Amino acid sequence: MDQAVPIQPMAVGPEDAARLTSHSRSAIYSAIAKGELQAFKSGKRRLILVRELEAWINRVAQENGR
Repeated sequence: MDQAVPIQPMAVGPEDAARLTSHSRSAIYSAIAKGELQAFKSGKRRLILVRELEAWINRVAQENGR
């Protein structure tokens, strides 16, 4: 039997973005409002591309790293 390969999401909602980055949902919305994190609407949902989320969290880590 073939093993099913898990599909990685291309975009996630703010709740999942918060969970993935260990930030609060309000911190995600704040970063979106400040223009630090790009998001888009698809219908009624606000989504964030996973690659944008990775770039944002890397910038946060570099800016706040010791």
